[in-house]
Amino acid sequence: MRARAAFRRLALPAALLTLSGCGPGRNEFAPACPVAQLVPALADLTRFTGNGRDLTDLVVQARIIQVRGECSPGSNDTLNANVAISISVQRGPAMAGRDVDVPVFVAVSRGGDVLDKQSLPVTVSFPPNVDRVALTSQPITLALPVGDGIAGPSYHVIAGFQLTPDEVEFNRRGRGR
Repeated sequence: MRARAAFRRLALPAALLTLSGCGPGRNEFAPACPVAQLVPALADLTRFTGNGRDLTDLVVQARIIQVRGECSPGSNDTLNANVAISISVQRGPAMAGRDVDVPVFVAVSRGGDVLDKQSLPVTVSFPPNVDRVALTSQPITLALPVGDGIAGPSYHVIAGFQLTPDEVEFNRRGRGR
């Protein structure tokens, strides 16, 4: 009986001691992340069939809902920024089939210069009797060089849809209004 009581008294401190190695140490903080930006003219996608701009010509309409990220120290003076993009996609009356590709991109810039850009074709599948789907991408890892006065916040992560010039103009005109 005394052995059990002694074990219980020692088990909790031992468990806490093993957990003390988890997470950042005392006075250590997560690294500062880049600024995430969504370009308003590239946050919406509206695709039509042919030259029509009527509701009956609408193939798909999509919107980037959120761009979120987190950072962790990388190796060799790098910062790993993990970015996930959440989108909402609505099927239009002119969409043939149940699958549509939605072209999303993520870019990294610093000082106004685009340093890297990745296009990510996202295939959206609509189940039967469903015309709206929301989804979040798998995390996209960006390794950013830091050090020598360059920190995470000096970068900007930009996300949007890869649009045609006509689609950009449609968005700038106020979505056809």
